[in-house]
Amino acid sequence: MPSALVSLCLVVETAVAQSYPSRPITMIVPYAAGGPTDTVARVVADAMGRDLGQRVIVENVAGAGGTIGTTRAARSDPGGYTLLLNHIGMATAPTLYPGSIDPLASFEFVGLVADVPMTIVARRSFPPNSLKELIDYTAEQGEKITYAHAGAGTASHICGVLFASETGARPITIPYKGTGPAMIDLLGGQVDFMCDQTTNTTNQIQSGEIKAYAVTTSRRIPALSNVPTVTEAGLAKMELTVWHGIYAPKGTPPEVTQRLTSALKIALLTSAVVERFRQLSALPVRAENASPDALKAKLTAEIQRWKPMLDKEAAR
Repeated sequence: MPSALVSLCLVVETAVAQSYPSRPITMIVPYAAGGPTDTVARVVADAMGRDLGQRVIVENVAGAGGTIGTTRAARSDPGGYTLLLNHIGMATAPTLYPGSIDPLASFEFVGLVADVPMTIVARRSFPPNSLKELIDYTAEQGEKITYAHAGAGTASHICGVLFASETGARPITIPYKGTGPAMIDLLGGQVDFMCDQTTNTTNQIQSGEIKAYAVTTSRRIPALSNVPTVTEAGLAKMELTVWHGIYAPKGTPPEVTQRLTSALKIALLTSAVVERFRQLSALPVRAENASPDALKAKLTAEIQRWKPMLDKEAAR
């Protein structure tokens, strides 16, 4: 490339970096408002907006296990004004929704955000009072039991698949457009139990509005210190932490993604974000993981991790 053209490109890139963003940014969450991923997005969006000098507005586009919102984000203009915050569902969608977009080929990567444990919870009047009792009860009652989740490939669905795989339970599964609506029905007694991230269950567990049987970690978490782990119950294979990442449409200029990554790193270090995540039992990622390379590597590894299990489950 001629040196004059190289110089011009550098000038243009510098101008873009200095002027971006010049208007509010939309962050698509492909699940319903009020759910756990929505909570993570709103905490981070507010902090990133402060650093960027523009509002980052969360838009919920739910349905089809998160693939509707993800597809909309991928097909948006790659100018840095539409982002996507998604979780483990990015890794399971290619297997469960063969016609959906290729997440590795359809996005630029901004960075990982946070890891969130899950909890196994039930309506307050559900008979079992411990995880062992839940396992026995679901085995006895079979399809008389209802399990709520946010759609195939979502974190709540994966957790249910792991529970069924480890215990042999086969409850009736009821998909929702997000675990926010599912939680409303759980609180109302319309469904029996579910798995959900601590960002959506901690307050209800602490208030006694729902029963908690276990957290999907090897160690108890401070905000729910009275809730045992799946490992304590002998279900170590059920350990599951939900990771979240931020993406931009393919073709977003590298100087824009770099600016977004910088804002993400700063946001995750702010005291307000750290404290809010602590309250929700979420763990912000280390600075080196709030990066494009770390997110791409994580997504690649997770697609490879979950595909065999999901293929096996689908063949049953």
